[in-house]
Amino acid sequence: MGNNIKTYHRFLDEAGDTTFYGKGRNVIIGEDGVSKSFIIGMVKFKEPLEDVRIKINELRNKILNHNYLNKVPSIRKKIQNNNYYFHATDDIPEVRMLVYELIAGINCSFEAVVGRKIPALFEKKHSSKENEFYADLLSHLLKNKFSKEQKLVLNISERGSSTNNSNLQFALQIAKMRFQSNNEEKEIISNIQFNIQNHTKEPLLNIADYFCWSIQRIFERGEIRYYDYISDKVSQVIDLYDSSKYSNWENYYGKKNKLTSDNIIK
Repeated sequence: MGNNIKTYHRFLDEAGDTTFYGKGRNVIIGEDGVSKSFIIGMVKFKEPLEDVRIKINELRNKILNHNYLNKVPSIRKKIQNNNYYFHATDDIPEVRMLVYELIAGINCSFEAVVGRKIPALFEKKHSSKENEFYADLLSHLLKNKFSKEQKLVLNISERGSSTNNSNLQFALQIAKMRFQSNNEEKEIISNIQFNIQNHTKEPLLNIADYFCWSIQRIFERGEIRYYDYISDKVSQVIDLYDSSKYSNWENYYGKKNKLTSDNIIK
């Protein structure tokens, strides 16, 4: 790499959980509190990062000072603990609407990988290890990020052992192998680094969280209104393990092949 390599940042979060089994290794996928899929998503901001942080913090302060919204118990609790941040799962509908309106006005793009939770595949492909399941999804999100001469910093939401350095490097190695197998004539010239962040401290992760949640609502509940509102910013969603649509890459969704309520996992 040359001396004038530019540094770019991406922001990654997830939705759902990586749980497959309960007590006695009983499958509990889809039961109360356990998702049917796990999603990792990444946001690319196309305007100065600090400008976006200011917009997020301005909305945050608006809510904190709003005499209707700041009386909501869940918001008051976060205010009292001095850690109010946006989190789609927990936020009330009025706040969600304001955040999605904010996202609609930000110049950004989003891509995600969805992993349906299939026990037989989990056992065979990931050795029944949740960290390997996480790494597999992440590798597919990174596999096309090696061909530009750049330093790419992946600011990723902390998630226990799934985001420890060894597992992230494992995902990166898988991604490199996939890139090389699909691009034998190309060299890996991107320098990719991870920066583990706490989503309560980095406002830009709040945007990644909201994008991921909008995708999750489709696969878990068939709800598309959140996705529809910001779908012009969703560049790609890979439904990774939907083997019924592997033909002609039909499990890849984008602006021309949009997700619909039919993508719900039944």
